[in-house]
Amino acid sequence: MKFGIKYINRVSVTATVTLTAGAVLAGSAFASTAQAAAPPAPKIVAKGGFLMNDGTGKTLFTKSADTRRATGSTTKIMTALVVLSQKNVNLKSKVTVQKAYSDYIVSKNASSARLIVGDKVTVGQLLYGLMLPSGCDAAYALADKFGSGSTRAARVKSFIGKMNSTAKSLKLKNTRFDSFDGIGSGNNYSTPRDLTKIASKAMKNSTFRSIVKTKSTKQKVTTKSGGYRYMSWTNTNKLLGSYSGATGVKTGSGPTAKYCLVFAATRKGKTVIGTVLTSTSEANRTADAKKLMDYGFKK
Repeated sequence: MKFGIKYINRVSVTATVTLTAGAVLAGSAFASTAQAAAPPAPKIVAKGGFLMNDGTGKTLFTKSADTRRATGSTTKIMTALVVLSQKNVNLKSKVTVQKAYSDYIVSKNASSARLIVGDKVTVGQLLYGLMLPSGCDAAYALADKFGSGSTRAARVKSFIGKMNSTAKSLKLKNTRFDSFDGIGSGNNYSTPRDLTKIASKAMKNSTFRSIVKTKSTKQKVTTKSGGYRYMSWTNTNKLLGSYSGATGVKTGSGPTAKYCLVFAATRKGKTVIGTVLTSTSEANRTADAKKLMDYGFKK
């Protein structure tokens, strides 16, 4: 009988040890799975980068996120935001294209919406010309329209002042504008974090969202003689149509800025938004953005 009790106890102990060992192994496997599920932070070519969850504001990735850099045409996000923030802005209001706008494009060898002098173009159409082909002529027209003053120079200065006031209202300490389009005189800068915050604010406007997710558009404008012509614009943002869920936002480039991109995408109700500054090529800025968004959707 004693033998039987010892035998039963030995079996019980063995079973307990086996179960405990199994639990440890299972726990180890679970831990390994959890570790494997955490994606490694991506490596990007751009000198600066930032990514956040647009719904929660949580930071998901940083690389020199607060270092001031030239922003190129990503500046135009603020140009559009200032226009759309005007009280009772009328998107159907018409602006006559001035020779000064086309002269500016030529003198700066700048990107253009190919506006034609004398045409009457609506504010809404100018916003498409600003954000899709990155028209510096469209940016000039909007600054002239929405700035205050008796001369064009005064109105442009006033408009840039509004850009800086808006940056201040967003509590951005590393952002300054000295131009309406990013072609500044050395005092036009921002950071990946600040630009992302500007874009996040702009994306809350339905008109802005609609424009920046548009791959191409054909707009009917009134000519000087009273007839009409069609203007066709294609978005410079290669993410649209090539990255699932991409919703914008804006490309930028320049001798100092190199290649920049502010980007956003939504998948399964989650929106990530971010910026890469000073990348080395168009292809690399797009690849950088894709890496960051892939990472953000896994986080």
